[in-house]
Amino acid sequence: MQRYLDGEADTVAAGELFGRAMRSGAVVYLDGQLGAGKTTFCRGVLRAFGYGGSVKSPTYTLVESYEDLVYETEPAQATTVSVYHFDLYRLGDPEELEYMGIRDYFDDHAICLIEWPLRGSGFLPSADIMVSIESQGTGRLLAARGMTLRGQQILAQLSEYEAD
Repeated sequence: MQRYLDGEADTVAAGELFGRAMRSGAVVYLDGQLGAGKTTFCRGVLRAFGYGGSVKSPTYTLVESYEDLVYETEPAQATTVSVYHFDLYRLGDPEELEYMGIRDYFDDHAICLIEWPLRGSGFLPSADIMVSIESQGTGRLLAARGMTLRGQQILAQLSEYEAD
């Protein structure tokens, strides 16, 4: 899947669309140069769950937790989800992830958004979806690939949401 994003608002909207499709959890690797829009995309994912606060890149803390976010599954029924936003840009050694208890963040229902995933090689679970955001002209090009059955199903759902 590829989509041209014409600025910040489009990048947030794309993240929201992904968030709607990932409600049952996913591991998403985010690739792109500094300033490409990875954190902006993450802000959109969080907006899909009603989070309206500030979303900043956890460059120094490595992870920002957004737990017990609520979304409506059916009228008058709500479910909660946890979203974990990782930024591994400043990670010195992948083994540091083990010391911070990285495995505790990954369960079947959590959404884990991981910027700079190559820096955590060997300590991260496989991605369900690989998202790449690259500058193109005055905007950005977002490309996404489903790496697991779960990831492929999420991307198939995106097409349904776009048709609505």
